[in-house]
Amino acid sequence: MDDDVFIIDALVHALNWTEENWADPVAAGSSAEAAAYTAAHQGSGAYDMPRELFLRDWSPEDSANLLFRESTTSVGVFNPQPLFVFKDGQTSVEKAIEAIRRYPTRFIGAYAAIDPLREGWRSYLAEQVDALKPLGLKVYPASWQEKGMQTWGLNDPKVAFPLFEYALELGIRHIAIHKALPIGPMEYRGAFGPSDVEGAAARFPDIEFEIVHGGMSFTEETAWLLAKFKNVHINLENMNIVVARRPRTFARILLSLLHVGGNAVYERIHWGTGTFQFHPRPCIESFLDFEFPEELLEETGLYHPVEQITLDHKRDILGRNFARLHGLDIAELKRKIAGDEFSRPDGEPLPAPYSTLDWISPDLHARTFTPLGAR
Repeated sequence: MDDDVFIIDALVHALNWTEENWADPVAAGSSAEAAAYTAAHQGSGAYDMPRELFLRDWSPEDSANLLFRESTTSVGVFNPQPLFVFKDGQTSVEKAIEAIRRYPTRFIGAYAAIDPLREGWRSYLAEQVDALKPLGLKVYPASWQEKGMQTWGLNDPKVAFPLFEYALELGIRHIAIHKALPIGPMEYRGAFGPSDVEGAAARFPDIEFEIVHGGMSFTEETAWLLAKFKNVHINLENMNIVVARRPRTFARILLSLLHVGGNAVYERIHWGTGTFQFHPRPCIESFLDFEFPEELLEETGLYHPVEQITLDHKRDILGRNFARLHGLDIAELKRKIAGDEFSRPDGEPLPAPYSTLDWISPDLHARTFTPLGAR
């Protein structure tokens, strides 16, 4: 069934986890180790990526192989990161440029990425607009610099509002903000909570605000934002891991997000994986198989009942919502990738996990990964 569903991964990275890339050893190092632990414990020897292989500088080619050869992801949107606890931001803008240049029909666009507390952010954003023609802009609510860590809010009239106004001048009407998941054991003074989204969404109704990781924490507050503001959306990055490993927990989180706004919220949820902490294939398969437990469903719906999730809802979340939001024609996207280098003949199975990565030899693969389905 997944071959019949058009999947847009709205948040693709090519992460540089190497120690040489750590600008802040505490925040970057703890993030790298946490991600490596997750990658090594995916629940199957076929997918478990050992730490020594995972903590590397991943390339756009690696992203393309995992997404388009080893899973049924149709196309993706490349997201560089302005996460400067890593020297290159963790996913550099240069990688985004390479991805859309090398695979233009598969990486159908990119987001720009800037830190508004760094000097020169306006010129840097303008340069990215020229280079990427971005679909949106990715930001983080914390800024790491030599003088120390600082935070900012989306409702800040001195920092955020000039950023949004300039983005609109450049034609950017989609802002993705990392929330819910803090970066390392540092004091962020509430920066990763979503309360500041209210001021931004109210002040800038022409901008669509995408809460990345929305619902992983502050779930009730996020649900009220979704109910109040039609220009607030959720990107499921990291929730893809939860649906693959803990579907009942995923059910509770997703139902909590639907609890206030009801069934209409289904139309503002987007699929994203971030690609590398977890292999994309089991996430897609788990989501397509997912249903809400009836006893949880009966408890949800503050004002009216919430529908059981259907294949139609899943098609929306996996691609149609993002396409509609950005004015993308799925039929045209399908036409452009038909018969390309990533296409499989009808009936041909997907390759074994990680078998298409050119830096993993067949011998290393055989010694490291259990065949899929074997125990």
